[in-house]
Amino acid sequence: MKGRILVVDDEANIRSALAKLLSKFGHSVESAGTAQEALQLLQPGRYRIVLTDLRMPGTDGLSLLRQIKAVDRSIEVIVMTAYGTVDTAVEAMREGAYDYIEKPVNQERLPILIDHVLEKQALADDNSRLRETVKIQDEFGGLIGRTEKMAGIYLFIEMVAPTGATVLIQGESGVGKELIARAIHQRSPRCQGPLISLNCGAIPESLLESELFGFEKGAFTGADTARQGKIEMSDKGTLFLDEVGEMNSKTQIELLRVIETKELRRLGGSKLISVDLRVVAATNKKLSDEVAAGRFREDLFYRLNVVPIFVPPLRERREDVPLLAERFLQEFAARYQKPRKRLSREVADLLMGLPWPGNVRELRNLMERLTVTVSDAIISTEDLPEEYRPATTSRHMMEIPIGQPLEEVEEMIIRKTLREVTSHRERAARILGISPRALHYKLRRYGIIEDDTPPPAA
Repeated sequence: MKGRILVVDDEANIRSALAKLLSKFGHSVESAGTAQEALQLLQPGRYRIVLTDLRMPGTDGLSLLRQIKAVDRSIEVIVMTAYGTVDTAVEAMREGAYDYIEKPVNQERLPILIDHVLEKQALADDNSRLRETVKIQDEFGGLIGRTEKMAGIYLFIEMVAPTGATVLIQGESGVGKELIARAIHQRSPRCQGPLISLNCGAIPESLLESELFGFEKGAFTGADTARQGKIEMSDKGTLFLDEVGEMNSKTQIELLRVIETKELRRLGGSKLISVDLRVVAATNKKLSDEVAAGRFREDLFYRLNVVPIFVPPLRERREDVPLLAERFLQEFAARYQKPRKRLSREVADLLMGLPWPGNVRELRNLMERLTVTVSDAIISTEDLPEEYRPATTSRHMMEIPIGQPLEEVEEMIIRKTLREVTSHRERAARILGISPRALHYKLRRYGIIEDDTPPPAA
């Protein structure tokens, strides 16, 4: 573990020797000849450790220690003394010194002591990040992220949650649309009421209407008792309709009526039932295009699209990847009762550069896999599944002649990628940053597979 260290001593030869010693261990070292010079260099966050002599002309080491702690308490101070009495050491520790070391400095002990300090600071940094993550998660329904785009979503949630307005959440699959719906509900006046969710794309069309509106006894074969639907269950709360773009035309009409009148009829019933609910809908489709194509009712679209929220894909907020990964590693370590793991710097940098077609859901699944399969405390690039590892060898390289048409270049890249992954299409699609279905169409376009080959799952 490497750190940025300031050495303070009035003897130039000692400063030089200590800087040379610590630099050998990879630390970044600066030096100062007096406490006043050290204080001029001192800025919050600039140094992790200050190594200072106690006896110096002018301001001594103890006074410098007090002033350092006043500027930045996260800086750890190790004091050096040629007069290493117990009283001196106790006073330095009482003022906040991490430890003290006697002169002449033991060249074996000092690097070990520095490592201990840096490990302690790294643990404190991790705990601080986790506390911030937990705070964000508690405040915003489980959402995690500190990028500017996520900050904009948090602000939008703050503004829209108290109003009761209908919200349409748009974004690719796996970005966390349901978490946003939960955050809106939790921060709304309806938070004491139920949050009822229904995935319209996961319910067969023949059952979707009864799931939404409920039914009376005898409404259809098998309806032995009356049952409430999701809309009725949402009374005094929030109804979250995921993948609302998959809803059929008949159900769209009935839903529109409920939103406008706040009343419904169960299937097979004649009684109007009043409901007090807020609707939050989500879709991975562009509903305006669905309206233009005649697959979604325009009037329902405008009813749902009162307040639109767009959730960016993970590839557009790469700085959040390490934070999300850390949170998921913590979650799965607790679930499977395993020691908590951490990403190496190389892995964190690598993951931030990936396209993540499956978004946050894909990252979460990868962290679960690594928690279960990796035995070491630090996750290295060798621990990653093959499709996530960097292509470093020459066989992953290809030359493209100047002037080659773009379509031919695309075909070359697809063919080479398939060869590298031995025709594993899902892996090839992940590497290329496209969906398996999109890859299938490109394969057919370039004649790489037979026309009757069934398409892969989307």
